[in-house]
Amino acid sequence: MSSAPQAPVTAVPAGTRARIAPTETGSPLPTHDGEPHTTGTAGRLNWLRAGVLGANDGIVSVAGIVVGVAGASAARAAVFTAGVAGLVAGAVSMALGEYVSVSSQRDSETAQMAQEKQELADSPEDELDELTALYAARGLSPATARQVAEELTERDALTAHLDAELGIDPDDLASPAQAAGASALSFTLGALLPLVAILLPPDAWRVPVCGAAVLVALAVTGTVSARLGGSSPARAVRRVVVGGALGLALTYGIGHLFGTAVG
Repeated sequence: MSSAPQAPVTAVPAGTRARIAPTETGSPLPTHDGEPHTTGTAGRLNWLRAGVLGANDGIVSVAGIVVGVAGASAARAAVFTAGVAGLVAGAVSMALGEYVSVSSQRDSETAQMAQEKQELADSPEDELDELTALYAARGLSPATARQVAEELTERDALTAHLDAELGIDPDDLASPAQAAGASALSFTLGALLPLVAILLPPDAWRVPVCGAAVLVALAVTGTVSARLGGSSPARAVRRVVVGGALGLALTYGIGHLFGTAVG
């Protein structure tokens, strides 16, 4: 097939994925300010966002436990034991949940990849027509859609179909073990802050110091999460700080009430 100019191909609607029009040499597409078209960027942002949310869960969960126990008992050993137990249980729960979730996702993607590979082997012409229709539906003219489909099929038919039809990048499948480890690590790092903050100060200052440290940490995680998601940091910080403050007050009140009643 004769070579054709690439300009019509690059004028793809915003909803079309960036890999539709790579250059002949495989070099990256030109970028706009603040909008790099780099393979894996979205995946890295998702990992960062998940890590921030995991740390946030660790902060809130363990803070609620240690503040609640501190409201019921002044014994440092009881607070320490409850905090460590909450940290370990939370990290294990987060890791298991993430492992199961990502394993299911990966199994599904692997099955879809195998099915697509079989369909390409059984009926390549039908698959080429399907790929053409997909690009035409995204706003390309029929001739340009056909040209794009043919060129991408010549380069890597399976990757082209996985991208356009299923939104799967075969080189960027999530790892269940990595996801579980990252989830457990982020939860643990977040959980360590309230645990340390409530154990180091004198008894009279334990709850206030822990509460202040937790609210500052929540403000930081709220800001980072909002910036990663492109939303307003001020609104996100208000939500997490107010929610965290209410949660700490509630758990301390319950611990104090039931601790006094049982004692």
